Amino acid sequence: MKNKFFYSAIAAAFLFTSCSSGDSSKVEEKGEAATAVAEAKSFTIDNSSSNVKWLAKKVTGEHNGSVAIKSGEFQVENGSISAGKFTLDMNTITVLDIPADDESNAKLTGHLKSEDFFSVEASPEANFEIVSVEQIEGAAEGQPNYNVKGNLTIKGITKAITFPATINMSDNSVKANAEFEIDRTEWDIRYGSGKFFQDLGDKTIYDNFTIMFDIEAKA
Repeated sequence: MKNKFFYSAIAAAFLFTSCSSGDSSKVEEKGEAATAVAEAKSFTIDNSSSNVKWLAKKVTGEHNGSVAIKSGEFQVENGSISAGKFTLDMNTITVLDIPADDESNAKLTGHLKSEDFFSVEASPEANFEIVSVEQIEGAAEGQPNYNVKGNLTIKGITKAITFPATINMSDNSVKANAEFEIDRTEWDIRYGSGKFFQDLGDKTIYDNFTIMFDIEAKA
């Protein structure tokens, strides 16, 4: 039982590397996704140069890993992102802080895919679709320069989140990276949560987990 809770520590985690660590996203009811106009230029996410990582913690430990991007694109109009979306393949959840050939790695990965967490058999994909991208006026160099709002769907549940990101655009590419926290219980991932279960003590899994992404899309 002790190991089961320990493995669960990672459940906190998954999705979207570098803005100010520890920023919490704003969660709202889903918004209307942005739609691209015919004149917009399309940029397709390059999986070979993009990654999505997660970091999850509990009282006595933490785990980190990754999940693969299945597909995605941005639409750019007049030098600004006007729409975009990407899909994550939840079957590719990996744990990176435990050796791949260690039995506990497979146990933890399996628990993450189970109904306790991401219910991968029933919901094999997670999706993010842009609602709006607004420039942060006066952003210092190297700091997030846009606020991104979008609909995040996990386990078939869609919520709108807003987070700061660093985005750089050229004629041939769009590069975006961010690091922020979301509350897993908003997507009905309650296992080990002190909000819903009493007397967990040091077996409590923190509700917030960190999502990190570093994405490059090419024309």
